[in-house]
Amino acid sequence: MVAMAAPRHVAIIMDGNGRWATARGLPRIKGHKAGVAAVEGVLDAALDAGVQHLSLYAFSTENWRRPEAEVAVIMSLLRFYLRLHASRFMGKGVRFHFLGDLDAMPDGIKTDAIALEEATGGADRMAFHLAVNYGSRMELARAARACIEDGLSADEVDEAAINARLWTAGTPDVDLLIRTSGEQRISNFLLWQCAYAEFYFADAHWPDFDAHQFRLALAVFASRERRFGGV
Repeated sequence: MVAMAAPRHVAIIMDGNGRWATARGLPRIKGHKAGVAAVEGVLDAALDAGVQHLSLYAFSTENWRRPEAEVAVIMSLLRFYLRLHASRFMGKGVRFHFLGDLDAMPDGIKTDAIALEEATGGADRMAFHLAVNYGSRMELARAARACIEDGLSADEVDEAAINARLWTAGTPDVDLLIRTSGEQRISNFLLWQCAYAEFYFADAHWPDFDAHQFRLALAVFASRERRFGGV
């Protein structure tokens, strides 16, 4: 039995932007804009708590099925975010990492994401992983395919081989997975990395999930005990 310490890696499924807007009689775009604004407060709270890795699920591979106009707005907000936060990340000691299939993204976003990764590559206070065009099943399939392409024999394909070929290679497993908006499912997010994660489900929609809500999730995490299969 292992007593809880502060989580090294916190992952968040940011859910409820659209419902937040609908409840206020606003268009969904307003919810997405409010969701972008909420990231800053949670990032600062994670830094203050000593979290080493923060992974946010912003856009899944399935989200391309949303209305074209909504997807266009989300992509525009994403590019704005990538450009806006270069100096902020560097000032806070945050290393940015794009988590997902970057090659399939629009050229402008791909360029901005790579530039932000390069600009913040030396930061060592916290790693901020932004999952966009991400799907865990796709990630695992790509890792398995990479094992074959790298010439590994069947006996050489083990957990370490798969882990080294994930988009999260070199990142510790998730300790705490948070999902907002009252939903209680993992939605194809970091399936491999969440094998022993603690789950925390918040009723608040993502735009209302602030530093106080984040600290509450950390307090619940600290009150639990992790057994990792033991008694």
